[in-house]
Amino acid sequence: MSTPKQQSAGAGALAGAYRAPLRLVRTTAPVAHAPIVPDAAVGLSGAAWARSYRTKLQLTDAAVIITAVAGAFLARFALATPITTARVLPLSTWAIIALVVGIWIVTLSTFRTRDPRVVAVGATEYKLVINASALTFGMLAIAFLLLQVDTARAYFVVALPFGVAALVLERWLWRKWLIRQRRFGHYLARAIVVGGREDIEYVVQQINEKSGAAYQVVGAALEGENTTSVTSAGHRVPVVSDFAHVAAAAQSLGVDAVIVAGHPSLGSTFIRNLGWDLEKTSAELVLSSRLTDVAGPRIHFRPVEGLPLIHVEIPQYDGAKHVLKRALDITLGGAALLVISPLLVVIGILVKLDSPGPVLFRQERVGRNGQTFPMLKVRSMVRTAEDDLAGLLDQNEGSGVLFKIRSDPRITRVGRVLRKYSLDELPQLWNIVVGQMSLVGPRPPLPAEVENYETHMHRRLYIKPGLTGMWQVNGRSNLSWEESVRLDLYYVENWSLAGDLMIIWRTVKIVIRPEGAY
Repeated sequence: MSTPKQQSAGAGALAGAYRAPLRLVRTTAPVAHAPIVPDAAVGLSGAAWARSYRTKLQLTDAAVIITAVAGAFLARFALATPITTARVLPLSTWAIIALVVGIWIVTLSTFRTRDPRVVAVGATEYKLVINASALTFGMLAIAFLLLQVDTARAYFVVALPFGVAALVLERWLWRKWLIRQRRFGHYLARAIVVGGREDIEYVVQQINEKSGAAYQVVGAALEGENTTSVTSAGHRVPVVSDFAHVAAAAQSLGVDAVIVAGHPSLGSTFIRNLGWDLEKTSAELVLSSRLTDVAGPRIHFRPVEGLPLIHVEIPQYDGAKHVLKRALDITLGGAALLVISPLLVVIGILVKLDSPGPVLFRQERVGRNGQTFPMLKVRSMVRTAEDDLAGLLDQNEGSGVLFKIRSDPRITRVGRVLRKYSLDELPQLWNIVVGQMSLVGPRPPLPAEVENYETHMHRRLYIKPGLTGMWQVNGRSNLSWEESVRLDLYYVENWSLAGDLMIIWRTVKIVIRPEGAY
């Protein structure tokens, strides 16, 4: 059996999804009772869907690249020569266009940007596309410089930025399509889960809750239990084998993967022998690790002869990454503040006309390392809101230490609209520019909340609170207190710039279609 290779699990890195505690690790790679054949998956599955989807990506990638490169050349020659002659390009130019297109397409394949393990999984696919494109133009820049090809300038001005942007957009559109198809049972790999009952239930639940998980569990393999099925979160999975006959069940059912959940009682010898047995089938072996709330980029494999080691990076709360995060905050936060300033003026006028009191509301919040700061918001409640709070405590619908009421009588008419679309949060861009907050981070807590934190919850204060974050894009006030804390802690330990950009993008969609805002 070959050395294990990690599969990125969700949000990839942060982007998606940020919500995949299940860690799947792939290794490339006669039934005790008659297998129970479950209902067949709808549409394509396994190797068939992988080939079909890869072909679609190859065609659209090629179309985007040809358009970007040819457009760059046509634009350059159209500007450099009269319109009457710009339409006829020399043969050497067409040769250069073909060379660039060919190298770009080959590099995308070399970086395995269309691998089934990568597509629709977090930000990994986008990062590979960008890295492959950057390498392509790096190599071309050196070659054109050595060969003194002057036309190379057009690529860096037009083809690179527009081509990369178009490729990422194209992949995003395909990703949305693929996830939608998977919700209807298409483009899923059929899998058997092997392990103890609790481990199987955990894996089945995680897979069924993630639309991008790419698996359809069609059977389970249990040892020593007289049962015909395993039920997890309302999903019934038939027991199709014991531990001794997993490979035969996999071949009989025609599955694409066998997922080993947890640590089977038979130990590493069982996994080794199972890998050998699966060589006779078309199924691959996948190992599930319950490294809860650890994102893929923090996990690395270091093979030592006879002992494959999994390294989990310790989170860093200072350094170059945080300098870049601050630069992103200043750049995007400052630009956004300038762009929305007319909107803030209009909102201020509406707030003033709707109810007496100041336009801005200042509230003490706790920032990084426990330091407090005045967080700015557009006032969405009556002026006496804080004085009226005591009489409403018995109506609290929030979870944990949070206070929330869906129909809070203190909210003004304009305030309800502002809260629904999160417009009351816009002044926090000033908190971001001056360094008290970040664009993306944990929800800024009140001092009273922090006083009731359990020990581990103080880790939320290791980085700056954010205007948006995991809490805001995953249900907001609809989440339980425990889930809110888990998401914030996950972000604190696993954040990345690519993940921040994905959260910002998801925030835009949440603002347009609000969920859990009250």
